[in-house]
Amino acid sequence: MPPPTPPIVLAKHKGPVHIAVYNTGSSYLLTGGQDRQIKLWNPTSGVEVKSYSGHGYEVLGLDCTRDNTKFASCGGDRTVFVWDVASGDSVRKFTGHAGKVNAVAFNEDASLLASASADMSVRLWDMKSQQRMPIQILAQAKDSVTSLAIKSHLIVAGCVDGKARTYDVRMGELREDFFDQPITSTTLSADSSLLLLSTLDSKVHLIDLESGGRLQVFEGHKNGDYRGKAAFGKGERTVVMGDEDGKVWIWDVESGKAKSSDQAHDRTILWTSSHPEKGDVVTASADGTVKVWPGLVK
Repeated sequence: MPPPTPPIVLAKHKGPVHIAVYNTGSSYLLTGGQDRQIKLWNPTSGVEVKSYSGHGYEVLGLDCTRDNTKFASCGGDRTVFVWDVASGDSVRKFTGHAGKVNAVAFNEDASLLASASADMSVRLWDMKSQQRMPIQILAQAKDSVTSLAIKSHLIVAGCVDGKARTYDVRMGELREDFFDQPITSTTLSADSSLLLLSTLDSKVHLIDLESGGRLQVFEGHKNGDYRGKAAFGKGERTVVMGDEDGKVWIWDVESGKAKSSDQAHDRTILWTSSHPEKGDVVTASADGTVKVWPGLVK
């Protein structure tokens, strides 16, 4: 069964849509796809506001600065771009990765940009200077680094080698948590105490970041072949994720039980985002569409 409320359908991409992220404040939506395009949308009206072109291959990662003036993008061309949202111009370009770049993430004040790549590294770029070389390369991974999450002085990188690596850049410390399966997404809670990550054995794990203890495992969905993205729902009381059958799943954080699993797309859902206050859920799919589901998380 489809979700009870009809979605707002964003259908301007040609081919699979790999990522869909809200800006700070969740008033706009950025999407990136196989068609090498990045699009800015009003998710309430479904209107495309602007399109950004520059990548030579698919777009795989996006992240906005907290003041919403800029965003970073990355993809199959091994390049990281920083864009001016209003003008549509590319203002910075970082090269040096030896493989496709899967994810990008800014720190809070956008003084630092991190990029994660199939070349088994995370590179840190100084946004305050015009230096084109990374200020640090984190090269502990043994396989492709799929995902990034940054809060304060912590950088969490998920990897195909099954390890989530938490770098404390203030203390110069590294902790590794092993999951025995490729990690496809990493998400930190608002207070950075919890880590939500998805693995290719069709599981989503909730981790106490300080101790590394596993607080909850969410199951029932299908995620064994593609990069999927799990997200916290409204108020962080739920976990939301789309799967390879095109279903969007919602679990209760406290009990770990599935609350619903609705048919949202005919093909694989490649990315899931959640509005932190309204309960809207965004699904980006291999079918070429992005759907905004109003109030799906109660």
